[in-house]
Amino acid sequence: MLSNDPHIGHKLAGCLIFLSLFHINVSAGSSGKGSQSHDDMRVIHNNQLDLREIVFVIQSQSNSFHVRQAERRRADLLKQAHSLAEKPPVVLLSHTLSDSEGDWSILPLLPNLSYSFRKNSSWIVFLEEETNVKMTKLLQVLAKFNKNKEWFLGKPLHDEESTIIHHYAFAENPSTFKYPDFAAAWAVSTPLLVRLANKVRDEPLKSDFTIDLKHEVALYIWDNGNGPPLTAVPELCTEPEDSAQTRHCATALSTEPPLCGEPVNKEDIFVAVKTCRKFHSERVPVIKKTWEQDAFFLEYYSDHADPSIPTIDLGVPNTERGHCGKTFAILQRFLSGAVPDTKWLLVVDDDTLISLSRLHVLLSCYNPSEPVCLGERYGYGLSQGGYSYITGGGGMVFSREAVVRLLDSGCKCYSNDAPDDMVLGMCLNAVGLPVTHSPLFHQARPEDYARDFLAHQVPISFHKHWNIDPIAVYNKWLKDDLRAKASDGLNDNAKTEL
Repeated sequence: MLSNDPHIGHKLAGCLIFLSLFHINVSAGSSGKGSQSHDDMRVIHNNQLDLREIVFVIQSQSNSFHVRQAERRRADLLKQAHSLAEKPPVVLLSHTLSDSEGDWSILPLLPNLSYSFRKNSSWIVFLEEETNVKMTKLLQVLAKFNKNKEWFLGKPLHDEESTIIHHYAFAENPSTFKYPDFAAAWAVSTPLLVRLANKVRDEPLKSDFTIDLKHEVALYIWDNGNGPPLTAVPELCTEPEDSAQTRHCATALSTEPPLCGEPVNKEDIFVAVKTCRKFHSERVPVIKKTWEQDAFFLEYYSDHADPSIPTIDLGVPNTERGHCGKTFAILQRFLSGAVPDTKWLLVVDDDTLISLSRLHVLLSCYNPSEPVCLGERYGYGLSQGGYSYITGGGGMVFSREAVVRLLDSGCKCYSNDAPDDMVLGMCLNAVGLPVTHSPLFHQARPEDYARDFLAHQVPISFHKHWNIDPIAVYNKWLKDDLRAKASDGLNDNAKTEL
């Protein structure tokens, strides 16, 4: 985390210097999708809110693909400002603000954002890499709210039923609590920022786990009714930016695909399925009826060798929880020469439902020569120097280089039944390898997520067979033909690009 000492906050200062240089050199005009008219400029100049009163924070990641995506988003924001003849706003990439692993969880960033911007800024606007902002419209929207009061703005999501990923919060009526869809952007006013920053600084964050960040940030701000609830802003949208539905919107989702290559070949991925004898007849048949056929290289690892599947006994006794010993044995086997020499390793549970064809598309965005560790990111003890980890149920993807560095570090399980995903997270943190997050992987079932959140995704995975028909879930959410239907929309909303 950056120090509150202005002489030490060199990374943040560097960002501001970069923005000044960028403004001097940026070309005239604006991005095609977000172009601003002369009427827009007149609205801006008549508006009481100055563009420089907004600080944009792009929730970025350190992986090279995501850095490129975030830089494109920053360039678009600054280009729009230039076309309006406005001095540029501050646009920050969250992963560059300090060396703290916990910065992606937002709350640890607040004290330093408050220290740096509370005097000259009115709003902190957070957005994701694919969030397209219409600068003129956003200024109009923010100007509706009294900037001297506490505001928490966003597009509201709510749970249809209490869910494990939210610790069954509001079990009696889950839909009463609203939390923001980060893809639509969300904002806090400076008075709220200052109070939250003081609270973060003076009171240690209580939660050990960071699971669903958007829900947890909303809970922290609401503070059992002591803080403001989320205010719904209909102009913060997740429809595609070229849709007629976004005419009133200040934000929308980019419809331009990432600058990636062709989908990776089936032969480039080795799939490792963790199972055990008691689930050979219950869970393995689901995999065989759904996604196994899309894997070129796949092995089932169990505590019992069953030639009918077949499964491989790695010599690690089954454990009721954790499975660390089994997972590390899989990593060692991946590098041993006993399996094909592939660029990528996918490790899943026997109750993981996954679309391998969509994974092939996603992996085209990543460089396998880099140490890539990809999946749904959780965190443990992030405010106290903890670590991030890939939650195992949604699938863990590793480049070969990542596995090599991980095992070369000498990191090991402290017991066979230790939680494998968390131990891997500790090891990655110790080695200095980042966990790369994709919201397309899911640790839980579709019904455990807000309907509007899934509506703008083409998901890659879900997890758990509890109280569902897993084959029906696979056919509805993950079967290949869903990609062909994506352009038609699910609930007529945009899809997060693979």
